[in-house]
Amino acid sequence: MPKIREKGRLMSASEIERTLVRLAHEIVEKHDGCDNLGLVGIKRRGVPLAERLGALIAKIEKRPVDTGVLDISFYRDDLSTVGPRPTVSPCDVGFEVTGRDIVLVDDVLYTGRTIRAAFDALFAHGRPKSVQLLALIDRGHRELPIQATFVGRTISTSAREIIEVKLNEIDQQEQVLLVELVD
Repeated sequence: MPKIREKGRLMSASEIERTLVRLAHEIVEKHDGCDNLGLVGIKRRGVPLAERLGALIAKIEKRPVDTGVLDISFYRDDLSTVGPRPTVSPCDVGFEVTGRDIVLVDDVLYTGRTIRAAFDALFAHGRPKSVQLLALIDRGHRELPIQATFVGRTISTSAREIIEVKLNEIDQQEQVLLVELVD
């Protein structure tokens, strides 16, 4: 097991909240409201982020926004490295995606491979009118030509550094950390 050391805190709980408020307003502005909008969180940490954004947009627009969950485990290109027989459970997004403007929500955008898998998984559920990506943190180092439409914060990192997003719903703490692999 590689050892890691914490290099610093990039975002506090209040900074995460302010960033999500800003992103919710950007989504509403870009879509001129939320009439045809659906938010889809990529498991794991994209889900609570999408739910929070949905609540914020509902508050702005005075009406609910469809929010769903996307499990991409079956669509990953590294599936064969998990073991000879990975367990895959079907996952319903939670609403009809066909013809909708979808915002995929993830915590960290890195190589782009997670998002490529998310596109495959999303299109297995229907054909959206449009798909945009929202990432709380964009750390660069893309291996695929994928770019987020909505970005909370862009952080330059080295290959040895890792961004750890901690959310209350999953980790019982709220912060974004920069950690580094040590030998």
